[in-house]
Amino acid sequence: MKIAVLGTGYVGLSTGVCLSEIGHHVTCIDINEEKINLLRQGISPIYEPGVEHLLAANTGAGRLKFTSSHREGLNGAEIILIAVGTPQGEDGAADLTYLEQAAKDVSQYLINNTIIVIKSTVPVGTNIAFKKLVESHSGLNITIVSNPEFLRQGSAIQDTMKADRIIIGSENKQAADKISAMYRPLNVPIIVTSIKSAELIKYAANAFLATKISYINEIANLCEVVGADVEDVAKGIGKDKRIGESFLNAGIGYGGSCFPKDVKALLHTAGLHGRHFSLLKETIAINSYQRELLVTKAVSRFGNLKDIKIAMLGLSFKPETDDMREAPSITIAGALSKLGAEVVAYDPAATDRAKEIIGDSIKYATTVAEAVSGANAIFLVTEWNEFKQLDLVALVGKMKQPIVFDGRNCLAEERIRACKSIEYYPVGRPTIII
Repeated sequence: MKIAVLGTGYVGLSTGVCLSEIGHHVTCIDINEEKINLLRQGISPIYEPGVEHLLAANTGAGRLKFTSSHREGLNGAEIILIAVGTPQGEDGAADLTYLEQAAKDVSQYLINNTIIVIKSTVPVGTNIAFKKLVESHSGLNITIVSNPEFLRQGSAIQDTMKADRIIIGSENKQAADKISAMYRPLNVPIIVTSIKSAELIKYAANAFLATKISYINEIANLCEVVGADVEDVAKGIGKDKRIGESFLNAGIGYGGSCFPKDVKALLHTAGLHGRHFSLLKETIAINSYQRELLVTKAVSRFGNLKDIKIAMLGLSFKPETDDMREAPSITIAGALSKLGAEVVAYDPAATDRAKEIIGDSIKYATTVAEAVSGANAIFLVTEWNEFKQLDLVALVGKMKQPIVFDGRNCLAEERIRACKSIEYYPVGRPTIII
């Protein structure tokens, strides 16, 4: 099939390279000329494992192209995938500005029988509103399909090629069948629903997972005051098949481009329809508290953080990505700076993006060793494998004080106990002082 993809962010680029990998001819469109030039050279503008390999292979095979021209990109397309951003607005609702612009852009070049697929995360009712907007500009009757994505940054390629399920929301059986056929080479379960159900499925899934994270974090906070170990508790409840083991890792909360905005957008939608959805309000409140947990622990330990040097390991909101959107490190860096601490941060991938967001209120190191040299404490903020495998004995030897606040519980106990002297403060687990 000949497919056009609008947007070359995490969703658009990952979807485009994967669809070309399974044999389709894909043209990705983006108005950002700099991104298009990089992609034509085989360079991914985002940090996502596996993307550049598929990018090179399928560009070389002639199945994958990139352009900033809507006329060129949409020419002859049987299916148009819309994968533009829907960031959070000031009122918590999804900002649909980019989607509305996409509707105007595609309207000029549509032909009959083209199917438009919305992959962007949008509130219930948006697909129908998009259809009306396109039809008003094009004068054509168009077919719309809701096809929400469920990609995790850092594993977007695997999540596309080996998806748990594909949701297709459509009121048109022929269109649903064609989109199903587009995905058939992936050999994964396909669920066909109404458009509104498909729109809600994405929000419901992300809000549930965010709530699960906040729940285990609240259990972790309880564990600390009663003397239990949250990892034991998580293992014990996770073995219950009704609950499951995923998303039961206690820590300093969720971030990224999806969970924070999607929870707030669902809460906003509920409010518009007179539903309070107090569970989501508490999910958000717990997550906000959790983001400053390490700072709270440090204040409890030191009393005053003025002139205390903190080595912050990790800046991205999760490992295997350079995405800084809603990263806990932003809140932590701001809180530490206000309290007078000297912060030196290191991240394997996200430093450049962090500099754009956090700025020069903190310092940036190029290695772990540089960050921790002379530090009074380490804050483990992102669970990169590099940090899990640290030579802790050597590392604490470079510190002024061997104190570690582990916001992701990512250091194995044997590594900690191998140190001659250390204070280790995890989340929801017993403190270790040697």
